[in-house]
Amino acid sequence: MQHAVGSPLPPPHQPGHGPATGWSSAAQHPSAPPPGAVPQGAPPPPAPGFAGGPAPHAQGQAPGPHAPGQAPMPPAPHAPAPAHAPHAPAAGQQVAPAPPLPDTTGHVQLPPGGPVAMPSPPQGTARADTGATTLAVLLIGPAGAGKTSVAKFWAEHRRVPTAHISLDDVREWVRSGFADPQSGWNDHSEAQYRLARRTCGFAARNFLANGISCILDDAVFPDRPVVGLGGWKRHVGPGLLPVVLLPGLEIVLERNAERSGNRRLTDEEVARIHGRMAGWYGSGLPIIDNSQLDVPSTARVLDDVLARAIASPPKW
Repeated sequence: MQHAVGSPLPPPHQPGHGPATGWSSAAQHPSAPPPGAVPQGAPPPPAPGFAGGPAPHAQGQAPGPHAPGQAPMPPAPHAPAPAHAPHAPAAGQQVAPAPPLPDTTGHVQLPPGGPVAMPSPPQGTARADTGATTLAVLLIGPAGAGKTSVAKFWAEHRRVPTAHISLDDVREWVRSGFADPQSGWNDHSEAQYRLARRTCGFAARNFLANGISCILDDAVFPDRPVVGLGGWKRHVGPGLLPVVLLPGLEIVLERNAERSGNRRLTDEEVARIHGRMAGWYGSGLPIIDNSQLDVPSTARVLDDVLARAIASPPKW
């Protein structure tokens, strides 16, 4: 008997439509109807002589004949179609490229740091709001004046981003071969001081160029022009606002006694430094005597002094 060839393949199994045509449902569902029963709504059975429709064959190849008296092999089951199968583009259709992923590499473009200019004073008679102004401040004072404590507190309690840069911290980046000025001021200690000051100035310019205020602290001596304010102005810019923190000698000695390590000086050295710092009186720089002020109160006075300095910059 000649059998028809080229019969269409059974449709793929889809979710919710039962098993693929040609497979006995009793093998998958124990409660299925007995063999030979046609469920209501099911397609008609295949032609006589076929156990389950045409045998599977390669794409584009017709199924071959089976031996007489032998039932053909059942077709291979079809995998269920995915719920959201992607549509293949039509011939000649341009496929849009996938949108690029957001750049999360952290390569943020930073403006280069240049010389810091003096902040503009407010229009009219209104007082400058130093808490919301980008500033470059240099806090000067002897050892034990409280420069580091006041600078940290002032930087931490501003409404705009502010960095604190301590010259002593940067000088102590040098571990092996550190030239301690307490052992004598010589070419090595001066060179390391100059390197630290230049490093601090470079950091301050870059912070300020990116909208971050800076407060630097250093024990600048008025009688030492070689390491005086001129270097700070050159490394930071003319907009640097110097303020002197100068409490009484008794207070300085008391605070120095609470220090440890190479930050603690002898009483004689503290007295000598304090006496040299008195040269800032009459220099035109603003001076804060914080002998009777705690750190928060000194920070508030510093804001008042800076507001006046912005309105009328000191000559230095």
